[in-house]
Amino acid sequence: MKKHDMNQLTRRSFLKVAGAAGVVGSGMVLAGCDSNTEQPAADSSEGEGDSASTEYEPVTLHVAFMPNLGSAATLFSAIDQGYFDEVGITVETEQFQAGPAEITAMQSGSVDISQIGHGAHSLAIQGQAKIFAFDQLSQADCVVANKSHGIETGADLAGKTVGVASGTSSEIILQYVLRDAGLTVDDISTVEMDVSGMTTALISGQIDAAATWSPNTVTLEEQLGDDYLVLGTNTDYSDEVAFPGSFVCLPDYAEENHDILVRFGAALDKGKVYRAEHIDDVAKLLAAELGVPEDTLLQSTGEGDWQGAVDAIGHTDVITGYYEAQQKVFLDGGQIDAEVPVEDYVLTDVITESDELYETIK
Repeated sequence: MKKHDMNQLTRRSFLKVAGAAGVVGSGMVLAGCDSNTEQPAADSSEGEGDSASTEYEPVTLHVAFMPNLGSAATLFSAIDQGYFDEVGITVETEQFQAGPAEITAMQSGSVDISQIGHGAHSLAIQGQAKIFAFDQLSQADCVVANKSHGIETGADLAGKTVGVASGTSSEIILQYVLRDAGLTVDDISTVEMDVSGMTTALISGQIDAAATWSPNTVTLEEQLGDDYLVLGTNTDYSDEVAFPGSFVCLPDYAEENHDILVRFGAALDKGKVYRAEHIDDVAKLLAAELGVPEDTLLQSTGEGDWQGAVDAIGHTDVITGYYEAQQKVFLDGGQIDAEVPVEDYVLTDVITESDELYETIK
């Protein structure tokens, strides 16, 4: 198994993949809930960074997230610090266990916007959702085994029972672990489980390994002790592929609510900065919000490239490069049949305009 320094490799690999980044300008202020709505200009008597000088049409959004730092940290940072309030948005949150279920909820009409992990991006590539905001590069996914079940390397998974949540980024890591061991999914017995179920099952010995993610990995390490074995993580493959987390909406919603997405993205940018500068405080905030032990989330603060997300603000070309690299994962794994232009499912105009608006309100 390859061993890499998490932060240094993430930056080096993805900047190499993305290429040179273009610096985006700033200054556009948007309002209203429809892309055709006339946009009021900021009061020229106020300073450029004074968000109070712009009146935004109030809107309430129902936003889906998953109970981990990678999914929830930016969202709850922006809520807690009042960044959404600054752009006229009230956020009502709903917790889900995986990205595919969030997209289903958007299709049912109960959710407007979702934060998805890497695995569910294949659905966006297939046209089920539009990506309008880059969140962070995940470092949270992990294939964990119980050493007492006769497992020392990835090759020992042959014939073993592995808990998986289909369509998630952790399932992708499992595929890479199997590939490196000279195995395929046909060589193991997979059991479909949600992440809490596989945690319980691995601790109790009902399964031999699990494709899971933080903070569940913290619980597993505590409970399995010396029998806790990591077979592969995101960072083991960061020189090959990218694992971005993103905020998405349905295609129809994107067409009808361009300006709302720009405002939402600008508030997220402020949330990314706060998250990077105060990640321990954010972990404590989420522990209280999610009912998770504080120590568990504090041990999970390395699951995302927080500063890298800040560095990407204003660099749409770099972000586009992440999604281009991500497609390689799905092409290699067979989740998609052919390459799709990133611009078909990533709203680069919204990302650029959000970053510009961020510059006026930061």
